[in-house]
Amino acid sequence: MITVSTEFEEYLKPTEFIDYKSPEVQEFVKTCFSQDLGVSANMIKLYYKVRDLIMYDTYDIMFEPSFFKASSTINRGSGFCIPKGILLAAAARAIGVPSRLGYVDVTNHIASEKILKRMRSNVFVFHSYTDLFLEGKWVKATPAFNKTLCKKFNVEPLGFNGREDSLFQQFDKNGGKYMEYMKDHGVFADLPYEMMIDRFREAYPHMV
Repeated sequence: MITVSTEFEEYLKPTEFIDYKSPEVQEFVKTCFSQDLGVSANMIKLYYKVRDLIMYDTYDIMFEPSFFKASSTINRGSGFCIPKGILLAAAARAIGVPSRLGYVDVTNHIASEKILKRMRSNVFVFHSYTDLFLEGKWVKATPAFNKTLCKKFNVEPLGFNGREDSLFQQFDKNGGKYMEYMKDHGVFADLPYEMMIDRFREAYPHMV
């Protein structure tokens, strides 16, 4: 664990959704954390654990607040980008790393027919990443798509080295368009639940 300046206090507290003091999150972190490794090395291990152990799932979604808690995501073993981003933020705070939640709208150029039929759009609103304060600066980490899913869609899974932003690639392995970042909603100390629901109602009224 590490000690950080009080200027980051807001980004280290447990919250309604980033419930890192819950037994589920504590155990999730404990099985991955090593006292023999530095902060960044531990954070990198936690990133890959969230990315690949928690399966990406856009079909099993509830819009109840409890669904988005980090502890609930661990219990399910799956989630889409927003719950997975919250879980990574919780894991970070559990080891003393300040974390924030960032939200952007993206266009997914390789979305499956099944997802397009369900969402009626290839714009994914309020896509989430996690902002982590490591080695004196904020770096973005995106743990959404697990390795198996990336292989299916012919894109490299996103890695994370603790020093550089990890954001979706613009192109897939064949040079085709993959992800296009659009509107930036900013970063938050916790999930802005009502703001998220309002965006979803605007974009996917048939789902919410």
